[in-house]
Amino acid sequence: MSFKVTANLEQEIDELITHYPEKRSASLMVLHAVQEQLGWISREAIEWIAAKLDLKPINVYELVTFYPMFRQEPAGKYQIKVCRTLSCMLGGSNDLFKHCCKSLGLDPKKHGLQTTKDGKFSIEFVECLASCGTAPVAMFNDNFHEGVTLEEADKLLKKCK
Repeated sequence: MSFKVTANLEQEIDELITHYPEKRSASLMVLHAVQEQLGWISREAIEWIAAKLDLKPINVYELVTFYPMFRQEPAGKYQIKVCRTLSCMLGGSNDLFKHCCKSLGLDPKKHGLQTTKDGKFSIEFVECLASCGTAPVAMFNDNFHEGVTLEEADKLLKKCK
């Protein structure tokens, strides 16, 4: 396994687990901690987390594949998530996604996470970002943006470059 857990990360996770009545209940927080430290959740990380929480790997994998904030591959320094659910689509998220992809030289028809060749930017169409009334919504790293216009997207991309 190439997956390595630092002593600090393991100590942080051990502390997180103590805050829950059952180890399983700490699953999401442990996933966040691992991704924050390592940048993504590998298959080895899923197996390690499952063992740590006395779960089967499928129980952790289900969480990683359900929630859009978890990545199964390394992402760029700047991560862009564009909501693709109905309200956002009606509000223009499809055009927003295409526009961002074109600006970054990526394929707007490709599914899943895409990263620029220089590794600087990643983009993906994700499920609900929970702001249907302010569509289209997008996240640039951990920053949430509502009612994103193409012009605003250009400004956000320029800030990152």
